Amino acid sequence: MECKINFIDVDLKKIFEELENSDPRLFKEIDKAIKDICQNSFCGRNVKKKLIPKELIQKYKIDNLWIYNLRKDWRLLYSVGRDEIELIAVILDWMNHKDYERLFKFS
Repeated sequence: MECKINFIDVDLKKIFEELENSDPRLFKEIDKAIKDICQNSFCGRNVKKKLIPKELIQKYKIDNLWIYNLRKDWRLLYSVGRDEIELIAVILDWMNHKDYERLFKFS
């Protein structure tokens, strides 16, 4: 089964592409994460349904959430879906650890 990676919207994809010049290190890490997710869509850490932030459920209409650890202070958030032929991973966002903790209300 093939894996297809999408960004949740064209703006996020554009921001990712701009990282190549503005933050090449983060760009390379996200690019590696995308390749890893394509090899194994479930390589990230699964968030239990009851722990998915409500704002993400409302904003993206998702029912599953996966977290891929980038460098020590960054996280990539994605969701996995399926059509008849392939798995489709959708990149929702990436954020530093401070924003990640705020989103999940850890502090």
